Amino acid sequence: MNAVTSQRRGAAGHRDASGPNGQLDRVRIVLRPMASSAPLGFVAFGVGTVLLTALQLQWVPSDQTTVLSVLLLAFVGPLQAVAGLFAYAARDGGLATMMLTLGAVWISMALAMRSAPPGSRSPLLGVFLLTAATMLLGMGLVSVPVRPLLSGLALLASTRYALTGCYELTGATAVQYASGWIGVPLVLVALYGAIAFLLEDTRRRSVLPLARRRDARTALEGDLSEQVDQITQEAGVRRQL
Repeated sequence: MNAVTSQRRGAAGHRDASGPNGQLDRVRIVLRPMASSAPLGFVAFGVGTVLLTALQLQWVPSDQTTVLSVLLLAFVGPLQAVAGLFAYAARDGGLATMMLTLGAVWISMALAMRSAPPGSRSPLLGVFLLTAATMLLGMGLVSVPVRPLLSGLALLASTRYALTGCYELTGATAVQYASGWIGVPLVLVALYGAIAFLLEDTRRRSVLPLARRRDARTALEGDLSEQVDQITQEAGVRRQL
C-alpha cells in the first residue's frame, strides 16, 4: 500500500494545504496494489463469444437458447461485471467501462432469450444491440492510439453486435451467419488478450506484445512518480467527476 500526498516530493510527493485557520494540513491519498482484472474480463468475453457463435452457426440446435441464456447469466455476465468493477478500483476507467458494458449486453441478451420462444427474433433487442454497437465503436476508436488490443476487441464486438441486431430486425440468415463467423477472430483476440494480460500481471512485464502506447506504456514501465503525476485530478480525489 502506498501513501501519496498531493504535491510530489521525490517519488511519492507531498503538498501542504491551508486549513480553515490558516494552518498547514497534509492530505494523504492511499493507493492499494491489486491484481489486474483484465484477464478475467477477456476470458469471460471469450467464453460468451464461443457460445453465441455455436448457436448462430447452428453448431448446436436452436432449442439450446434457454441453456445459452442460463450460461450467460451464471458465468459470462457476472465475471465481466466483476472485471469491470475491479478495473474501476484500479483506476482504469477505459477497461472498466468496456467490461461493464459488454457484461450488461450479455445479461440483457440472456434475459431477452429467456422471455422469448427459442429461435424467435426481437426487433427491440435488435435496436438495443445496434445502440450498444455504436457505443462500443466509440470506445474502440478512443482506445486506438493507446491500447490497440483493447480497441480491436471493442471494434470486433461492435461489428458483431451490429450484425446480430440487423438479424433481429430483418431475419436475414446471411447476416446471422456473418455475425457468427466474426465470432471466430473475436474469440482469438479474447484468448490472446487473456493470456497476454495474465502473463504481464504475474511477471510484472510484457511477455506477449500488447502494443501499449503513451500512458498505457508508462503505466507498466514508469516509476511511482509517473504513476501519481496527475493523481490530484483523478476521480475520487477531485471534488467532482
